Amino acid sequence: MKPQTYDCDVLVVGSGAGGLSSAVSAAHRGLKVLVVEKEPVFGGTTARSGGWMWIPNNAPAKRAGVEDSVEKARIYMQNEAGDHFDPARVDAFLEAGPKAVDFFENETSLQFDLGPTFADYHPNDPGGIDGGRSIVARPFDGRELGDQIRRLRPPLSEITFLGMMIGTGKELLHFFNVTKSPVSAFYVAKLFLKFLRDMAFHGRPMRLMNGNALAARLAKSCFDKGVPIWTRSAVKDLIRDEAGRVIGARVETAKGTVEVRVAKGVVMAAGGFPQDVARRMRLFGHAPSGNEHASPAPPGNTGDGLRLGESVGASVDEDLPNAAAWVPISRPVRKDGTLGTFPHFVDRSKPGVIAVTRSGRRFCNEADSYHDFGQSMVKRCTEEGGEVCAFFIADHRTLRKYGLGFVKPYPVPYKQHITTGYLFKGDTLKELAAEIGADPEQFEKTVEAFNGPARRGEDPEFHRGSTSYNRSLGDPEHKPNPCVAPIEKGPFYAVKLVMGDLGTFAGLRTNEYAQVLDEARKPIAGLYAAGNDAASIMGGNYPGGGITLGPALTFGYIAARHMAGGNA
Repeated sequence: MKPQTYDCDVLVVGSGAGGLSSAVSAAHRGLKVLVVEKEPVFGGTTARSGGWMWIPNNAPAKRAGVEDSVEKARIYMQNEAGDHFDPARVDAFLEAGPKAVDFFENETSLQFDLGPTFADYHPNDPGGIDGGRSIVARPFDGRELGDQIRRLRPPLSEITFLGMMIGTGKELLHFFNVTKSPVSAFYVAKLFLKFLRDMAFHGRPMRLMNGNALAARLAKSCFDKGVPIWTRSAVKDLIRDEAGRVIGARVETAKGTVEVRVAKGVVMAAGGFPQDVARRMRLFGHAPSGNEHASPAPPGNTGDGLRLGESVGASVDEDLPNAAAWVPISRPVRKDGTLGTFPHFVDRSKPGVIAVTRSGRRFCNEADSYHDFGQSMVKRCTEEGGEVCAFFIADHRTLRKYGLGFVKPYPVPYKQHITTGYLFKGDTLKELAAEIGADPEQFEKTVEAFNGPARRGEDPEFHRGSTSYNRSLGDPEHKPNPCVAPIEKGPFYAVKLVMGDLGTFAGLRTNEYAQVLDEARKPIAGLYAAGNDAASIMGGNYPGGGITLGPALTFGYIAARHMAGGNA
């Protein structure tokens, strides 16, 4: 039986920020676009993410009076990437990023808010700044998607509160202060009532935040411009002409195989390979079987884009010092008995929390970025031998004030997490050491050595609270150091950490136009890549909040611009 055919200018494979930004930008330039997504829902990892986009010199920052420059950002990126600095692609990103932000603000449903105190992750390094390069999608009313809201991927359940999405910054502070401030209590109660109303009438939250808002706003922009998004539609292989140009793809849909023929190009934006066990086994040193790793990415992110690219001669950059953006993950037990994935973003910086390995020793400044934390954790565990894991430690006061991982602060109950084995408890430090399998004597020494200076707000070993990034996630009301407090009064608690990721860095080699390159570093005609299917421009490092989504949005815009024959 002859397959059905579908003709368009641009085929986009994947429906996260990279794919949808490319689709919206191409449609705006008059091209006929189709987006295909193999899962039943659209939004990709973006819909599960924090949603931040790192784009220097963006319009919201300029409006807020942030002082930044292309030169300063370039210095910072070069310092971060080191020997893996790619000047052509970095320059393209710095040139097009602000233009992409302007385009989406002026021509689409995507609107942005600034994180004015969201510092670069290494703000004291050359070119780093204390805030202004990270932006986030403005909260969005899901009802504006109409019936399409049913196909939007929900947020990662572990980073919601009973399914309710919570914004970062001031909103998160209101949740922490709910029992201490009448203003915060009223604010949270109002949000919770709206959430209950949405669940009653719509069966899901309609106040979309963070990455869910970003995916929804981009999808709304697609639909507004007449771009269809086919879900349950997996690309099986790419089609080339006799000259080797990519001219389409065979897509397996619920109604059979469709041959999609394109006039301009195919954009690979299928989310990288965080759930590809075979490639993880090869590239993740801490996961020799590929299974010693827990990713919050959707189950469908199995490396399809990279394999499809390789099938037509594309080159994959596997030489970066870090193959992914590392984040410590804990595994709460869900109601059905399966293990969840909780990425630790905020609790690492709270006063009264430290991390140790089974040796009982600390290994880093816990308030540094999750990527830096992950590198230090793997390095120390590799030196010590045994399982690559660590434990966050807190006393009872800290646990009830800030929570720990998936354990929420007072007044939310916590003892069920002890019953499930997620939260370890010991009346004394020695008892806790026995629970987590740590060296008891060294563990006691570590806490004692930390507590002395911590009572003065100091951390001479690792200097917690020494950067604006550290302090931005601490407790601003805790003096003199928002990130440092002693661990003194039992009972004591621990949560086990394993290594996870926030997206993969290794990916298809591309040039400054988002064209995929072959082994000779020549463009493969008709093939583009954006998002985590493209090798990261950050050189295997993590300079600031949103270094996957910022380039994803920008290079999606660049790919569309190139396919449409424009340069503005």
